[in-house]
Amino acid sequence: MKIAILGYGTVGRGVDQIVAGVEDIEVVRILDLPDRCVEGRMTPDYGLIVDDPQIEVVVECMGGLEPAHTFIMGALEAGKSVVTSNKAVVAAFFDEFARTATAHGASLLIEATCGGGIPWIASIEKVRRIDEIPSLSGIMNGTTNFIVDAMIKGGADFGETLARAQELGYAEADPSADIDGIDVRNKTVIAVGVAFDTACTPDIPVTGIRTLTKAYLDLFAAHGRTVKLLGRAVQGGGRYAAVVEPVALPSRSLEANVPSNFNIMSLEGSTVGPLKFYGQGAGSLPTGNAMVQDLLDYRAGRRPAYDLSRGLAYDPALLTDDYVLCTSAPAPEGAVAYDEGAWLLRDVTASQARELFEAALAQDPASFVAALPQED
Repeated sequence: MKIAILGYGTVGRGVDQIVAGVEDIEVVRILDLPDRCVEGRMTPDYGLIVDDPQIEVVVECMGGLEPAHTFIMGALEAGKSVVTSNKAVVAAFFDEFARTATAHGASLLIEATCGGGIPWIASIEKVRRIDEIPSLSGIMNGTTNFIVDAMIKGGADFGETLARAQELGYAEADPSADIDGIDVRNKTVIAVGVAFDTACTPDIPVTGIRTLTKAYLDLFAAHGRTVKLLGRAVQGGGRYAAVVEPVALPSRSLEANVPSNFNIMSLEGSTVGPLKFYGQGAGSLPTGNAMVQDLLDYRAGRRPAYDLSRGLAYDPALLTDDYVLCTSAPAPEGAVAYDEGAWLLRDVTASQARELFEAALAQDPASFVAALPQED
């Protein structure tokens, strides 16, 4: 099977490295910028790939929305299947890609968009063969988990720990997508599409950890809690809701003890019950491994098809929790004291919690909010 790779950065090189040791899969073209085309397989001309009848699968590792969106659509419309690790473009155009793939007899393979080497998408698909999935959640971003874990264990504050994450290559020079929750939002949108068979709105409440401090971590620790950034989604009664936000978990819980840059994803199946999937959530070889697993599945005849036309209604009321708002701003109406400078908000939706947090930020830019789920 002959394939082409779009983009030869960290992930693209990882795919090429792994495929070199796999029989019957050959990388015949690599798309890159003109000044980076240093060997015979490389070209800056996408037309040489999309118009080549011998190339059966296009492996997209470029990242970003454009030209990735245009190139993926071009491949699918040409009947070529696409393997991608690009969570941003899939989250933005999942329904369009899925419909185009089906219309042109191609497949969209997206395991590497969520959780690096963790078989999260395939596991959702397997559970969905039998079960409804009423809920899913997870630590889906290794950068933020590394920062929180290092702050707890090392005692440093956020800025110093973020700088260390950047030195180690866990965080980008501009870490906004990670620390503001955008990366987790994209992964949550994709997981909702696969698990709930509906096109998830991108306008879910999203709160990151930009204002997290060691003092806030210590405050929650005094209450037996550990803060983690989670993506969460639920469905029921023809409705669904999703959110990305810090959650103050019981310190004895499995998620609270996920170390370093590891991820953990969980789902609940109607007959199988709770399932959890743990591993490296990013990196050249873990992500490359997931993409090559998709290639091997495709070669073996697996042709995933996604139908996001179920049309569930988005209803924020499905995600209701207690929240703790840490702020020097005046307490919101109905709040009760949780700790010094921290207020407990009972039975509010994730959307309402986000609105209250934004109001607090306007008066105190150091404010922080975390969901406070009931202990099991």
